[in-house]
Amino acid sequence: MLDSTRYQAETSQVSDPAIERSLTEDIKALVSDGRLLAEAEFDFHKKRVLYGAAEGQRIAINFAIAGVVAFFAAMALVVGLVLALGQVITYWGSTAVVTVSLLVVAWIFASKGKSRLARLKAVLTDEKDPA
Repeated sequence: MLDSTRYQAETSQVSDPAIERSLTEDIKALVSDGRLLAEAEFDFHKKRVLYGAAEGQRIAINFAIAGVVAFFAAMALVVGLVLALGQVITYWGSTAVVTVSLLVVAWIFASKGKSRLARLKAVLTDEKDPA
């Protein structure tokens, strides 16, 4: 903590306390206070980083678990679609329909991603927009 009490004059003293201190003492006090403030600032940022890293790890774990659960939910939906369509058409036919449908959706998203990647490359390399 800052030692600001050394700069306060006693009420019984009539003379100015700054006159009684030397410039060397003032500089030493300033360096001491500066060092103390720097250490406190460093400790504060160190604790912020540690807190952020710990919270980031917990957040990553939560998102990983959510991703795994969402994957299994999507697989359950696919199996349910195959079984439901198997009642209308054969199970081989329903498997083919669901598989082809998923491949079409994947192809659509892959082509969108490819065009966005080409646009990003064009922006980053200052080329003409290919799309």
